[in-house]
Amino acid sequence: MAKRPAEEKAVQKPTVTNRWWVDLGGKEKFKVTRPAGPAGPAGSQFFTVAHDFEQERARDRLTDNNLKILMAADPQEGAWSAVRLAETSYPERELDQIKRLVNLPPYARGVIVDCGRSIRILVTGTPIGDRLLEMALGDAPSFDCWVHQEWVQEALFDDADKAIRALQRFIRQYLLPENIARYEDIVARA
Repeated sequence: MAKRPAEEKAVQKPTVTNRWWVDLGGKEKFKVTRPAGPAGPAGSQFFTVAHDFEQERARDRLTDNNLKILMAADPQEGAWSAVRLAETSYPERELDQIKRLVNLPPYARGVIVDCGRSIRILVTGTPIGDRLLEMALGDAPSFDCWVHQEWVQEALFDDADKAIRALQRFIRQYLLPENIARYEDIVARA
């Protein structure tokens, strides 16, 4: 008797267990200590959830993840690569449109990270990761920039169109060789 599709899915193993971007180990059980006494006002649960959250550690892990994605995709200068992190995918037509709108100059290289419902655009120069631009396009488009692994800028946008137009400016600002030389000269004098 042939298996039905629902039975076949139940037999399949998860596809993410062998992926380097999935953090499967080193998770510690967090024990929440609640103060004695009556419960606080509505919304106090939020603060309990965020208790012991280490923002610096989370930021470092995200930066490391972006660098791993860039290294694995190994984009050529002036060109795009793509990485798919989810089984569902962002519409191909829209990915192609983003590549056309964000015309990479010869000194930049980019990776479009397809997360299914949203995408992240990673742009760097040479050496890979020394200057890293990340544009997240989803419900609330945002931009982050790291120079020498130091977070230097964040920006939020009303919509994806404004974010993509701004990304062109950020690429020139942070990756244009003349601007890098000017920045390095200022840092050397300080």
